[in-house]
Amino acid sequence: MADPVQVSTADARRVRVAARALARAGLVHAYGHCSLRIDADHFIVSPPKPLGLVGAEDVPVIVHMQRPLPADALPEVLAHQYIYRQRGDVHGIARFQSPHLTALSTLGLTPRARHGFGAYFGPGAPLHEDPRLVRDSASAQTLVGELGAARAVVMRGNGAVAVGASIEEAIVMAWYLEDSARVELAVLGTGLEGRVLTLEETKDRAVTSGRIVERMWDWLTAGDPEHLC
Repeated sequence: MADPVQVSTADARRVRVAARALARAGLVHAYGHCSLRIDADHFIVSPPKPLGLVGAEDVPVIVHMQRPLPADALPEVLAHQYIYRQRGDVHGIARFQSPHLTALSTLGLTPRARHGFGAYFGPGAPLHEDPRLVRDSASAQTLVGELGAARAVVMRGNGAVAVGASIEEAIVMAWYLEDSARVELAVLGTGLEGRVLTLEETKDRAVTSGRIVERMWDWLTAGDPEHLC
């Protein structure tokens, strides 16, 4: 039976815009999903289709945080459910498979805090070593434990999960993490050690004031037919 909770038009639109932003930025292809917490017991997740193909007519899937996933939710949405249960500060999640991050993870590495965007994950995002899909309670719980209080967890050979205080922030963090992987691979390619930010520099740089998230969000969603409707 479908959950009777009501989803606002604005929240449904936010999920669709976020889905297309991930695709437009090259962070997903046929696979990936994003979600938004809508109250203490529910979140909504993108439709079970390639995110770049999500249209204005598509309706996000409603998921209860404590009940089995509904039939129209993808099995990997289980990870979202476990994260929302454990992290009350998280109101948006992005599951993505970006190219530089995926390549770096196959080396058993995650980006170090080498530049401004990397500071948000300093000293480095945790790595989930299991390359299998997260489709059961044990693997979902392990993933959440590895995420801890971080903004993202990298999955070996399988992209990452980024979280935020909003779905917009989660999408921005996904882009930041991919750019951090691009920089990390470039540094590794030189054969030199390179420099990393100090703990103090990382803390000072990882700010969200001054429309940091909002400006990147506007850039990622520029031209979207539903953005700022």
